[in-house]
Amino acid sequence: MGDPAPVEPLPAGALRAEIQSRALKLLTTREHSRLELARKLRQRGYPAPEVEAVIDALVADDLLSEERLIAAYVAERLAKGFGPVRIRFELREKGLSDEQIQPYLDQEEEILVEYLRLAYRKRFGDEPIGDRRELAKRSRFLEYRGFPPHLIARFLTSMQSPQ
Repeated sequence: MGDPAPVEPLPAGALRAEIQSRALKLLTTREHSRLELARKLRQRGYPAPEVEAVIDALVADDLLSEERLIAAYVAERLAKGFGPVRIRFELREKGLSDEQIQPYLDQEEEILVEYLRLAYRKRFGDEPIGDRRELAKRSRFLEYRGFPPHLIARFLTSMQSPQ
């Protein structure tokens, strides 16, 4: 295949309209962070200054909201059995700060234990913990899912049958 034909540069107004159209298409599928949206638009070859200008306009019009993204993401991931440690990591990867994330992860410990219990039961059912190896396996699973070690220990202790 040959090189693509050179593309005539668009006038600034048309370029911004094209970038905004692409950004809105991305935002209709799900919420994005500024970083994610900018990354996707720049991957399409749009110039960074124009991308930033479009993103600023989307934020000003409340079409791009990192608060909505965080709220929806936290609710979805908790419901799927992931804990706050993992969710925080994933949101940081999206370019969000701890200051933005923390208010949405502030959950009562009992609520987190309930999410932990649901993830545990989905994976292991009500099968009793047989030995230390099985206990370690279950603990690693819950840790991988992003639950804090102190909650895992408390939960697994309550799951062990008295001997």
